[in-house]
Amino acid sequence: MNTSRVDAVKVPGCFVRIEGAYATLRAAEQRVADFILKHPDELIYLTVTELAERTNTSESTVVRLCQKIGYKGYQEFKIVLARDLVEPTADIYAEVESGDDLKTIKNKVFQANAQALRDTIEVLDDADLERAVAALASARRVDIYGVGGSDPLAIDAYHKFLKLGMVAVALSDGDMMAMSSALLGKGDVALGISHTGASRDVTDALDRAKANGATTICITHRSTSPITKVSDIRLYTAAKQTAFRSSASSSRIAQLTIIDTLYVGIALRAHDRSLETIGKTREATEAKRY
Repeated sequence: MNTSRVDAVKVPGCFVRIEGAYATLRAAEQRVADFILKHPDELIYLTVTELAERTNTSESTVVRLCQKIGYKGYQEFKIVLARDLVEPTADIYAEVESGDDLKTIKNKVFQANAQALRDTIEVLDDADLERAVAALASARRVDIYGVGGSDPLAIDAYHKFLKLGMVAVALSDGDMMAMSSALLGKGDVALGISHTGASRDVTDALDRAKANGATTICITHRSTSPITKVSDIRLYTAAKQTAFRSSASSSRIAQLTIIDTLYVGIALRAHDRSLETIGKTREATEAKRY
């Protein structure tokens, strides 16, 4: 396909949550999810009991699915779905194909990254974001953990927090994470970044930090991943996987944007001091530029 045109299809925003969590759902929950995705217009007229009967599941399974994707229960999910059916909030763009020219590839990659941001707005909870900003802003020390593709993100967070005068460190080595988390305690924060949420080094470090009294925060894609079990505050991203790009590729953009949001939120809590520390760091590096 040698065209730069990239068509978008509008879908309900709550479907983004279902699709993002689908791989982690139990078989019975997936049956409910499949029915919702295929019969949204019919769903809004069904009670929780009727939906359970139509999917050969139980009422508790339906409610559990709704809670896993971020809603209080089935009733809240139906209200959001009804709203989204009237005015869908997400655009789905075509995947890259073997015959695409570079201009088309450029458009599709850019659109996929932009889509990851729009989808993440759907799953990122404002209350949890506020809690994360509050914990980080008042932290005595912040240790940031990330391995592999998450390592550069941890460094980015460290760079931003340092400019605000925060005592922070970014670590990617498993042994170093184990040692640092053993020394954290009440008043400290451990921030773990893991797209899959299954990094053993990062999860173990957060677990150890939490046991020692530190506040633990994770930025991840999967709501049922191991890292969420050891995190006091969970910040979720959303992105879709395609043949040539894993969901982690687009999710990095969303993770960086969450870090930017935390940075600005922390900075505005101490506006004058933040301007002062940012100014000092800029002045310190000016001599290193041509």
